[in-house]
Amino acid sequence: MPDSAVLQLTRDLIARPSVTPDDQGCQELLAARLQAAGFTCETLTFGNVENLWARRGTMGPLLVFAGHTDVVPTGPLEQWDSPPFVPTEREGNLYGRGAADMKSSIAAFVVAVEEFVAAHPGHAGSIGLLITADEEGPSIEGTVKVCQALSARGEQLDYCIVGEPTSVDRLGDTVKNGRRGSLSGKLTVKGKQGHIAYPHLAHNPIHLLAPALVELTRQEWDAGNEYFPATAFQVSNLHSGTGATNVIPGTAVLDFNFRFSTASTPETLKARVDAILQSHKLDYDLDWTLGGEPFLTPRGELSKALEQAILVETGVATQLSTTGGTSDGRFIAKICPQVIEFGPINASIHQLNEHIRLDTLEPLKNIYRRTLGLLLPDPD
Repeated sequence: MPDSAVLQLTRDLIARPSVTPDDQGCQELLAARLQAAGFTCETLTFGNVENLWARRGTMGPLLVFAGHTDVVPTGPLEQWDSPPFVPTEREGNLYGRGAADMKSSIAAFVVAVEEFVAAHPGHAGSIGLLITADEEGPSIEGTVKVCQALSARGEQLDYCIVGEPTSVDRLGDTVKNGRRGSLSGKLTVKGKQGHIAYPHLAHNPIHLLAPALVELTRQEWDAGNEYFPATAFQVSNLHSGTGATNVIPGTAVLDFNFRFSTASTPETLKARVDAILQSHKLDYDLDWTLGGEPFLTPRGELSKALEQAILVETGVATQLSTTGGTSDGRFIAKICPQVIEFGPINASIHQLNEHIRLDTLEPLKNIYRRTLGLLLPDPD
């Protein structure tokens, strides 16, 4: 039996070693196919990052599929059971870097729109694809810049499906209708270095920090809401000392992170941290990095269409979720009122021997195609 179109395109994409931000011609391949299906394609280059914007149609509503062609590094090649950029089938799986995150989703997008357009050339509205090569890297020259460019020229996105691998145990069991924000802090507590035998002549910053750290870890920052769990505070690193066992350090540096819900804002979290540190009379510097703001799409036309398509194709009743890390959905949500992430099973992403089940490729494509039909039906 010949390979399906979505399997063949997935294989073709995996075979290109597009370690972030090097696209390795993936977008060129996609653009050629989309142009043949009637899309107008643009390459939007920012810095050293190539991005593809493709659109078919000029009227609203505009449904966009978004994803990334870049992949994370492979790790030790000798620990892979087959070369990571040689797509390999065994035991019902397709192996290769990017198989699940997220070249299978992109292949399913493209084949879905090819089939949909062929069957419904006069469909309502417009279809777009936003593809970047800067999702797994710094994410500063990719989707965020494309969204700014689209907004500046007045293109209105109505629906967006981001092809992140959201499924957990079965294809379609989970879709993401939002993500928590990420706010990181680097706290430097200042003390006074000295000989450990003369503590009265020094001020140990670790001892000074400890009571404040206990209070920070015990705070209830918020209670979450209908869609989000409570905001979480976690310490990732604590650095101090000179390496000698007889020296009281002069500074202690604490790295921490908030994964926060829409029940909090960066400003309120920063203010509460400062208030706690000041209440302990610490001498400190604190540098903040906002990795991403939370976004949320309440249940609506897009989530309902996806739920219906998933149920028909797989028999699975999907669940809405906001768990996990950040994604490019946080940028798209600034210019699009309904953003949902949906893609294949995520158990092997960023791991050695990344893979996707072969029997999920056609259903994944069919779900995307059926969602198109529900949201962009033929005009009466």
